[in-house]
Amino acid sequence: MFVDRSATAPRRVEGSHFHGLRGTHENTMATSRGDANKSSTVTPDLLKEQRLRDDLLYYFMSPCEKYRARRQLPWKLGVQILKIIMITTQLILFGLNNQLVVSYKEENTQALKSLFLKDYSGMDEDDYSLAIYTRQGVYNSLFHVLDQYSQLGPLSVGPLGYAEDEEGERLPLVVCKQHYKRGSVESSNEAYDIDAQLEKVCMSHDPATANQWKNENSSFFDLEFYRLVDITITFQLKGINLQTVRLRELPDCYTFFVTITFDNQCHSGKVKVFLDMDALSSACRNWKISGTVEKNTQYLLVFDAFVILVCVSSAVLCTRSIVLAVRLLQRFSRFFYENFNRRVCEDDQKEFLNGWYVLVIVSDLLAIVGSILKMEIQAKSLTSYDVCSIFLGTSTLMVWVGVIRYLGYFQKYNVLILTMKAAFPKVLRFCCCAGMIYLGYTFCGWIVLGPYHEKFEGLSRVSECLFSLVNGDDMFSTFAQLKDKNTLVWLFSRVYLYSFISLFIYMVLSLFIALITDAYETIKNYQRDGFPLTDLQKFLRDQRDFSGVEQSSQSISDVHFSAFCCCRRTPENDHIILMN
Repeated sequence: MFVDRSATAPRRVEGSHFHGLRGTHENTMATSRGDANKSSTVTPDLLKEQRLRDDLLYYFMSPCEKYRARRQLPWKLGVQILKIIMITTQLILFGLNNQLVVSYKEENTQALKSLFLKDYSGMDEDDYSLAIYTRQGVYNSLFHVLDQYSQLGPLSVGPLGYAEDEEGERLPLVVCKQHYKRGSVESSNEAYDIDAQLEKVCMSHDPATANQWKNENSSFFDLEFYRLVDITITFQLKGINLQTVRLRELPDCYTFFVTITFDNQCHSGKVKVFLDMDALSSACRNWKISGTVEKNTQYLLVFDAFVILVCVSSAVLCTRSIVLAVRLLQRFSRFFYENFNRRVCEDDQKEFLNGWYVLVIVSDLLAIVGSILKMEIQAKSLTSYDVCSIFLGTSTLMVWVGVIRYLGYFQKYNVLILTMKAAFPKVLRFCCCAGMIYLGYTFCGWIVLGPYHEKFEGLSRVSECLFSLVNGDDMFSTFAQLKDKNTLVWLFSRVYLYSFISLFIYMVLSLFIALITDAYETIKNYQRDGFPLTDLQKFLRDQRDFSGVEQSSQSISDVHFSAFCCCRRTPENDHIILMN
């Protein structure tokens, strides 16, 4: 749970606990110095208490206040600003390169479909590329793949070539057909005799002997469609992504693993044709390039190394701040127990445990790992674009979320942050309850409406459809697209959709908004009327009216803290516990 002195508790805003403590502290120090000049009765305990209060007040100051108080430069703030600029720049540069890689793969997939699939229109039909309804169409499409593969070089406008093994031999195309071991079907007489065991027969094909290979193995293509389950054609191709040269990046070499499947599992008279392609990038073995590409690559490597250095500095500074905060908490706990026989409650402990520092450290670690992967990709030692993008994207997300900490120093922004923190526990519990109803509707819609509505064909699609309905998106089309061939299912779908929309939009969503509104009103009232003071805040204000002094025989090292030692559950301060 992230707790921040600036964002999660109203420390430096008008009407908050710590607002004005600096002036109070200066007045207290001035009075103490005046009394010390008049009298020499200042005890070591009083000096120890005042020193602790000074350190606590300094700890809760903003970077600007710390600079004005001790002229200490805000190194952490400067490093964070520099890190935001550099990580964002790094992400943009990597994102532009990654977009080129993704577009290259997608366009190659589209090109291969146009080359190898006969009568392909350029648009996939549902979740498959195209469909065939005649036996001659299956034969024509199958031989079309073989012919196109044999003359790939003259046909393709892209730099595609046949894949080779380590010895320089071309890797062949492999055709496999899978069918039932034995079977006979007489649909007119409603009779069949099927052996459910599947057999798989494969043959390889060399591009240079395409016509001869088809004639010599004609029996292989004598298909019995009532037994045929599927036909798969697999082959490998090579390609080079030359477009990265425009961004002054060294081109990558790719191996395309292509699989074309003629799917006849349904035996419905419709053969679905799929083309799937997996692309594996690697560093080109033999390359020569002139210009400034290699020089700019070295500049990018230096920039990534500097990003790593900044992230390491940020992580070290935040770790140091956490260690200092823990030591300060130990000093305060020991002093409070020895002088007031009172234990520091959990709410006051949270003031020292800055969750934003943990967030910054995690983002630094992710950025360091992502930068290392990016350097490896830049040097063509690795090609894990997806893994690198996850690390860099997550680290950038956390870095920008961490900016909220500094916005929390301003009152208007702090209201938003406090409202989110105060409402989060109740909203989370509310979502758990509403999620049970949501899951029930998800499973029900999938099993009942799945066969009749494309938006309910899978559990994930059902969940996405229902979430869209909650947000008021695509409602009419969801009603209209249901196939009304089954009257009972049609009536059920209307009851199902109307009840879901009414329940979640008019009740669940309204209650969800009400929880957040209630937390917002509570925070506004506290900022106007003042926040309740905890023991820590009373100590910083030099107040000693600690109610309910506790008696305990435990040593300070064995003290266990209670979550309710500062804020008692009474009708007038229930919202105090919500805030803390």
